[in-house]
Amino acid sequence: MGFLNNTSVTVDAVLTKKGRELLARGQDEFKITKFALADDEVDYRLWDTAHPNGSNYYGAVIENMPLLEAFVDENQILRYKLVSLPKNTAKLPILEVPSPSLVFNGPGITQTITPNTRNGSDAEAGYSFVLHDATIANLTPVIIKKKKTRKKSRKTKLGPAQRFGGAALASEFDFIQKEDIADLQMNTGATTPVFLNEEERKRSITLSGQSVNLVSRSVTADTSTNITVVGLSTGATYNVAVTIKADQSTL
Repeated sequence: MGFLNNTSVTVDAVLTKKGRELLARGQDEFKITKFALADDEVDYRLWDTAHPNGSNYYGAVIENMPLLEAFVDENQILRYKLVSLPKNTAKLPILEVPSPSLVFNGPGITQTITPNTRNGSDAEAGYSFVLHDATIANLTPVIIKKKKTRKKSRKTKLGPAQRFGGAALASEFDFIQKEDIADLQMNTGATTPVFLNEEERKRSITLSGQSVNLVSRSVTADTSTNITVVGLSTGATYNVAVTIKADQSTL
């Protein structure tokens, strides 16, 4: 990591690890379609309304802070993204979920998480769901069957090779209609929208959509983790606590 001299305007762009991976495959997967801005370096506590030189200097310290140099780990940068809201917005968007915490009393239990955005809308872009520890639970998409006329289709198996951040799909979703795959909005591990260290990232699953199913796995002791939900349009976030009770059949 380094700092950039803020006396001149500099655009410093680098590919993340995931970007380089997609580019190296040479299968036309690397396509930049959107961009995001963030203010990771800004400490807004330095906004000084008591500055002796008046309001033009309230942000003098902030404006003269050094900027972070771009670096390749997408889990360590752009943690505080900026969002666009309509003019005269009085309230920031917040997420609501059915329950702030989920408790599973054994393996194989499914609970559905369907968030709602208040003071905004994520209806079009949907949400990103990050399960921090996929060793104790599995995250699977909620498949919404669309009514459409089509010829008889063959089914495609999504086996262990179809992975999300290092964890395989649950067996109950191994077979789905091939045409439905495009409808699932699966995020196969590009950038993680929350801060995770390297070990946490390897154990995590990230899916995108309107809702997901959380399926508990068998654990030998009571174990806890979190699911972070992020509105992809509003940037609103919510952390859901998850507790998996020990599998009594293994004790």
